[in-house]
Amino acid sequence: MSTRALRRLKGKQRGQEALDAGDLTLDDSPEELLDTASGSPPSDSKGRKAKKNKAQKNFSNIYELIGDADNEADIISPDEEEDKPDENKTSGTEKKDVIEKPDEKQENASTKSSGDRVKKKKKKKKTKVTEGQEAVPDDNIDLILENLEQSNGLGLQNEDCGGSDRRSVLHVEHRNLNSETELKRYFGARAVQGDQRPRQRNRQFHRSTWMTIPKDSWPRFSRPGISMTLLQSKDGIQYFTFEHGRDYQQVQFKFLDAVESMDPNNIVALLQLNPYHIDSLLQLSDVCRIQEDQEMARDLIERAMYSFECAFHPLFSLTSSTSRLDYLRTENRAFYLALYKHMMFLEKRGCPRTALEYCKLILSLDPDSDPLCMLLLIDFLTLRSREYHSLLQLHQEWEEHRNLSQLPNFAFSTALCHFHLSQLEDVDAEESEKERHKADQLLQDALIMFPGVLIPLLDLCTVQPDAAVSSHVFFGPKSQLGQPPALAELTSLYVGRTHSLWREAAVMLWLEESVKEVLRRVDAKDPLVEECQNKRKQRYQSAPRNIHRHVLLSEIKEATSSLPLEVTSQPVMSFDPLPPLDSVMSYTRPERQHVGATNESTLSLFFRSLLPNFNLQGGPRPEDELEVARAGQELNQEVNRLMVAMRDMLANIRFQEPPRDENPYRDEEEWD
Repeated sequence: MSTRALRRLKGKQRGQEALDAGDLTLDDSPEELLDTASGSPPSDSKGRKAKKNKAQKNFSNIYELIGDADNEADIISPDEEEDKPDENKTSGTEKKDVIEKPDEKQENASTKSSGDRVKKKKKKKKTKVTEGQEAVPDDNIDLILENLEQSNGLGLQNEDCGGSDRRSVLHVEHRNLNSETELKRYFGARAVQGDQRPRQRNRQFHRSTWMTIPKDSWPRFSRPGISMTLLQSKDGIQYFTFEHGRDYQQVQFKFLDAVESMDPNNIVALLQLNPYHIDSLLQLSDVCRIQEDQEMARDLIERAMYSFECAFHPLFSLTSSTSRLDYLRTENRAFYLALYKHMMFLEKRGCPRTALEYCKLILSLDPDSDPLCMLLLIDFLTLRSREYHSLLQLHQEWEEHRNLSQLPNFAFSTALCHFHLSQLEDVDAEESEKERHKADQLLQDALIMFPGVLIPLLDLCTVQPDAAVSSHVFFGPKSQLGQPPALAELTSLYVGRTHSLWREAAVMLWLEESVKEVLRRVDAKDPLVEECQNKRKQRYQSAPRNIHRHVLLSEIKEATSSLPLEVTSQPVMSFDPLPPLDSVMSYTRPERQHVGATNESTLSLFFRSLLPNFNLQGGPRPEDELEVARAGQELNQEVNRLMVAMRDMLANIRFQEPPRDENPYRDEEEWD
C-alpha cells in the first residue's frame, strides 16, 4: 500500500496536521516520507530545516501546481466550497467524515497555492512576444520602434504614383536623425562625447526630442505661442498646420519692424525677451553665418527646431512619411527653412547620412509640390553617404510620374551610382560587368542630353580638356550659350554642387572614355542626338518658382549668377525667400503710420527728436502752433548758417608737411 493511502486511512494529511518538526520539504527523501507516515518523532535538525523552508512546506510535488494552473477552470475556490451545503452531515458514519475532511483541506490549500502560481504565470505571459513578430531585446530601442511601425501599418500608398509604396523611399529612421550616431560610427563614442559629463548642479530637465538635443546653455524653455493642429485625415495621410497665438503674433509684428530697420541689434534685443521666436532665430543665424560664427549659427537653428518639436501634435510623425505640411501657409514655412538650414550644417560638418535623413523628411512633408525642390539635392547626399541602391530605387519608382531623368542631376547621378556599384569588391565579375555596361550607357545618354555640363565640370575639377573635345561643336562654347535659361540654371547648380564627386582618378578615366564614345556617335549622326536637341529647345524655357527658391537657399555662386532678372531684382528675405504667390495667411500685419518726411537728413531727424514740431520743409501749421513753428524756422536758419561755416572751415584746412631732417645720413640708432 502506498504511503499516501496509508496517511488517508489514519486520518492524517501532509501539511495539515500540527507537526512542528516533521514538516517535509521539496528535497525530502523516500525514507523521510515513510518516517512521517508511520508517525515517528523527527529529529531536531529536520525541524530547523522545516522552519527555514516554511514557504515550501505545503508542496508535495512541484509538478502538481503546473497541472493545476492549466486546469484553472476546473478548480473550485474555497469561498465557493463554503457556500455549498455540507454533504458530510448526511453521511451517517464517523469514519467517512474523518477521511473526507482532510481531503477538503488539501483541496483548499492546493487551490490557494495554485492560484498564486497562476497569477505569476499571467504576468509572465504579458512579456511574451506576439506571433508574427521577432523577439526584440529590451535595450534595443531602434528595433522596438521599427517593429511598432511595422505593426501599425505605416506603409504609404499614394494614388499619384499608381499605388506604389513610398515608405521604402521616404521612410526616415529615428536614430539617423541624430548626428552623433554617425559621428560615433566614424570616430567612436569616446571621441565624440569626450568629457561632456552632465553636471548635477543647476541641471535643467528638457523634454526628450528626436531632432535636437537640448543644451543646458540655452534659455529656460517656455512655450512661445506655437501650436500644431490636425486639419484632416484622408486615405491614411494626415494634414497638419502650425498656428500662432495672439501673443506670438505681436512678437512677429515686432520682428518685421526689426527686419525693416536693417539693424541686427534690434533682432538681438527681441530675442532677449523672446528667446524661442522662430523667425528671429533664423534671421540671426544667417547674420552669424555671414560673420563666420558657424557654431552660434548652428546653435540658433537647433534652438528653433527644438521649439518646433515641442509644439508637435501627438499624431504628427517624423518617420512614417504620412504627415503633411502645406507650404502655402505662412506659419509652416519656418519649419521647412529650419530643417533645410540644419541639413546644410550637417552636410558641411561631415554627416551626409544624417543630412540625407533630413532631406527625405523635408521631401515627405509635401512630396507632390516639393516647395524647396529637394529632388535637386537628394542625389548628392545619397552619393555622399554611399546609399547607391536607395537612389536607384527612388529613380525607378518616381520616374514614371516625375520624369526624374529630365533633370541633369539625376541623369548623371544614376550613371555614377552604377559605376560605383561596379567597383565594389564584394561583387562578382559578371555582376560588375553588367553594372559597368549600364553605367556607360546612362552616362553617354546624359552627355548627349546635357552637353553643357562637361566643360564647366572639367573646369571646376581643374582638368584641361582635350583639344578635340573643347573645339568640337557639340561640347564647345556654343553648347553652353545655346542652352535655355532654365537648363542653364539647373546645369550650373549641379556642376557647382557635385563637382567634387567627379575628381577621383577612376571616375575621370571613365568619363574620358564616355566622352570619346559620345563624339563618335555625334559624328555618326546618331538619331538620339537630334532627338535630344529638339527636347532641349521645347523644354526648359522657364523654371518654376521652387527651383529659384532652392537656388537662393543653396548659395552656390555658379547657380545664383544664372537666376533670371525678375528674381534678382526683387528683395529676398532669408526668413521667407520667394514666398508663394497664392500664400494662405491666417492673420495680417496692421498698417504702420509713416511719420515725417522721407527725404529728411540725419541732422533733421536729430532735431526732430529734440523738438517734435521741428519741420525742415516748413509745412502748414495750426494757428495755435505758429509761435513754435517760427522758433523752428529760426532754428533751421541757424543750423543752415552753421553748416555753411563748417563747409568753409573744412575747405580751408591745410595740412602741414612734417619737417624734414637736415641730416639724411644720421644713424637712427644714435642717441641724442
